[in-house]
Amino acid sequence: MHLNENDTVIALAASGRTPYCIGGLQYSKQTGAHTAAISCNKNAKISDYADIPIEIEVGPEILTGSTRLKAGTAQKLALNMISTSSMIGIGKAYKNLMVDVQPTNEKLRNRAKNIVSRAAQTDVETAAAFLDQSKQNPKIAIIMITLQCSYDEAKAHLERANGFVREAIKLADKEGDHHEQ
Repeated sequence: MHLNENDTVIALAASGRTPYCIGGLQYSKQTGAHTAAISCNKNAKISDYADIPIEIEVGPEILTGSTRLKAGTAQKLALNMISTSSMIGIGKAYKNLMVDVQPTNEKLRNRAKNIVSRAAQTDVETAAAFLDQSKQNPKIAIIMITLQCSYDEAKAHLERANGFVREAIKLADKEGDHHEQ
């Protein structure tokens, strides 16, 4: 898998003692990867092998032996929180919108138009036109509309801001770097 210090491995074990998961964490640490463990028991054995132990006490399952009910649901919720906060942390969100959508089909093209419209506070037709000008890149379209700048300028702003729309707009505002189209 070529794990390294830039990776994070999350092991899931409802019981908190699954040997395969513990072995995965041990291997991951040898590669320098960060580790986390999500279990559904307090003081779980797997927690001893993770940089970040997450122990969600759900109590006994309603149907004994079926960890897909409480434990599986709790772990899924934890993973949803981790993946959502990760997407925010790497610049895939702006305001409360996931702006790094790739409009590769009709449904996603409509989603991208609506996202650009909401983020840039414009109508859907304007959003669609700027999406076309931005080579179907919602982040760049948002910046183009908000800063009233060209594709190349918006792309440069976004690159300077390491892919963060909010930061790109803030930096351009600070520098007074707006241009009429």
